[in-house]
Amino acid sequence: MVVILKDQAEQKKVKNLTDWLENQGLSVHKVKGQYQTILGLIGDTSKVDIDLIQGLDIVENVKRISEPYKNANRKFHPDDTVIDINGYKIGGGNFQYFAGPCSVESREQILSIARDVKKAGANILRGGAFKPRTSPYAFQGMRAEGLELLLEAKKETGMPIVTEIMDASHLPLFENVDIIQVGARNMQNFELLKQLGRIDKPIFLKRGLSATLQEFLMSAEYIMAEGNQKVILCERGIRTFETATRNTLDLSAVPMLKEMSHLPVVVDPSHACGIARMVKPMAFAAAACGADGLMIEVHNDPAHALCDGPQALTPERFSEVTAGVEKILAAVREAK
Repeated sequence: MVVILKDQAEQKKVKNLTDWLENQGLSVHKVKGQYQTILGLIGDTSKVDIDLIQGLDIVENVKRISEPYKNANRKFHPDDTVIDINGYKIGGGNFQYFAGPCSVESREQILSIARDVKKAGANILRGGAFKPRTSPYAFQGMRAEGLELLLEAKKETGMPIVTEIMDASHLPLFENVDIIQVGARNMQNFELLKQLGRIDKPIFLKRGLSATLQEFLMSAEYIMAEGNQKVILCERGIRTFETATRNTLDLSAVPMLKEMSHLPVVVDPSHACGIARMVKPMAFAAAACGADGLMIEVHNDPAHALCDGPQALTPERFSEVTAGVEKILAAVREAK
């Protein structure tokens, strides 16, 4: 349920209302938007007398939220959430590139790629230290050593880093990581999500292979219900009957998620297609349909990459993508 307050509502009366609602066993989240202030009520609201609240002189309107996701709901938080990552903002009209290799393979590799993607316009460095792989015999990442190399690249370039966590027991290793990624395979690892909800770091949540948008937002809700409101959603392709590409990039999810939720939405065309030559057109399409950012795999030697080489761009090709995306973003802003 949301209680929409009138403009210039007397703060003493707002506090009295908030205290009364909390005494009913409800959790009250105050959201101050550009044009209105909303009290979001979480808990059993079935016994709350809507007419009584509606009759208060500080209340504009009262609405029940039928969807099971509350914190992530656009009705709960009408304005776009903007997440600030060391001065780089995402959401609310701010666009960011998350770029780097699928896996950290060596010191020379990650430092070289970090310099190149920064020069091409990326502000956030991605790289896998812990790698979930379909085969137990495939390269699983450099683990803690890989994290140390990412942090070294961060120190040299000034770029915040995003990397994937596999298990809550690894959290102490992620103390200096700027953004923690939850991969598609862990989207419904609810115990991990609850643990991430208790820390104060942005969480980059990838959509599961066959997850509906409501299931996706319910996973975000697990994080937000624990107190962490810094969630970034990522559309990375879903599994369909099509086999020509690795997955099927669901670009319709971007405007639909924007309608359903206030959270930033990033698109990962690399994992979606699995084919390097497909990344550029799908990145352009993602920018055109309203994405808040792109996550793109970049490798200095894709042919010899230890993980997902066929979908990685060279730094030169990544630079072409960012140049084209900037033109599309300018055209979209002009069209608005």
